[in-house]
Parts: sequence; C-alpha cells; structure tokens
Amino acid sequence: MKHAWFSFCVLVVCAALASFPAEAAGPASAQDGPRLLLHYPSVKAVKDNKVFFADGTWLPYDEGKPQTLRQKLEHADIKDHFAQAYPALAPIAPPALDFDPGRFRNDALLKKLYGATKSEVEKNLVKITWLPANEGKKLLFNCRENAAAQLQKVSNELDRLPPQYMKYLKNIDSTFQYRPIQGTTRLSPHSYGIAIDLDNKNTHYWLWDQKYRYENLIPREIVEIFERHGFVWGGRWYHYDTMHFEYRPEMFAEVQ
Repeated sequence: MKHAWFSFCVLVVCAALASFPAEAAGPASAQDGPRLLLHYPSVKAVKDNKVFFADGTWLPYDEGKPQTLRQKLEHADIKDHFAQAYPALAPIAPPALDFDPGRFRNDALLKKLYGATKSEVEKNLVKITWLPANEGKKLLFNCRENAAAQLQKVSNELDRLPPQYMKYLKNIDSTFQYRPIQGTTRLSPHSYGIAIDLDNKNTHYWLWDQKYRYENLIPREIVEIFERHGFVWGGRWYHYDTMHFEYRPEMFAEVQ
C-alpha cells in the first residue's frame, strides 16, 4: 500500500513540475523582446539571441550560463532583467525572500543605452523641474530613451497631490551620481542618470538597518505614479531601498 501511495505521489509531483513553463534557452521570450523594442527607442530588433541597436551594434540576450541569484546580481545578462516579474501597482507588502525584480542589471546594456563613460553620461544629462508648483528644484536626468521626459511626467503628477504628501517628495536626496553600489564594485543606476532617491528621512534601506526589518513609509499613491511611468521602486525588493526609484520601462507591460 505504501509503495502504491509513493508511486502515486511521484506521478503527481512529476506532472506538477511538467506544468511549469521552461525558460527560453536562447532568444527573447514573446513578452521580453517586445518590451525592449517598445520602451527603448534605440533598440531596433531582438532576434537570434541578440539585441540590435540603431547604430548597427548588438549585444547577446542570453549568455546561457546558469547563475545563482548572487551571480545574477554580479554578472547579469539581458535575459536576467526579466528573471523576476515586477509587481506593478500591487498592494505594498513585505517581499518574499530574495524577491528583487529590477535589481538584476546588465551593465553593457545600460552603457549602450545611456553612455559608456562618466563623460558620455554627463553629455546626455538634462534638467527637469521637480515639483514645479511646490518646489521648482532642477534635477539632472538622462535624456536618452525618454528617461528624463518620463521623470518630468512623474514630477508633474506628483505636484498635484495634496499637501500632506510633499514631506516625502521635497529635498530629493540624489539623481545623477557617478558611483558604485554600496558595498560592491558595480556601477549604481545613479551613474547612468536614471535613478532618483527621495529624502532619506522617511525611507528605509536594508544595508543601513542593524537588523533586517522591512518597513515602509512611502504612500502607495506616490509609488503608483512612478510605476505608471516606467519606474521600479526599491520598496518592492526583499533587499529594500524605499527611497529609490529607477527608470526601467522594460519591467512593465505598459508605460504611460
């Protein structure tokens, strides 16, 4: 009887495993390719396991190397951008263990999109007006791939929120800052001029906390305005960084 029950359990488990979709080994999936094409004007084609750009160059999409989560953080390929689905516009809740959608970044892609060196990035920086009616501060952001234009849309919409929200939005901590991610040698997305940190007085960062404890003070209304315009939020990450918003439109099915 035990043997029969064991055999039945094996069959059930095998059937369940078979029901999970296999990851594409080479070319972009049916969803990922169109998102790169849709949201990045300089991307002109995704085929044959390559991402092609307007200048005729290309980068590999899937380098075909099995990687742990740690390895994906250190050496992500473009396919790894889509390794975890970003929960846009979802209720805010503590993320599951190691759920960090948007933390996997392929440096070669970001350099191709926004500038390969500090001086190249600096040439692409333009000023946007942050909270035109409530503060009017000028912030530097990358104009490539519509990043600065999207941040201006975010700013204009945030500016219309009721006064009680302004304490989270004034006194921006940083946008462009050419530096590595804290504790690593990898370039921060701030180095490319595609990230913005809110005032850290009302935010939480996992590396600053003596003991891991997810906590968030940023109102959902603010988060959703950023997300509708193609920005991922560090508060969606297990390794939380609730001040951090980053222009990553490929993580969204639609961007306003």
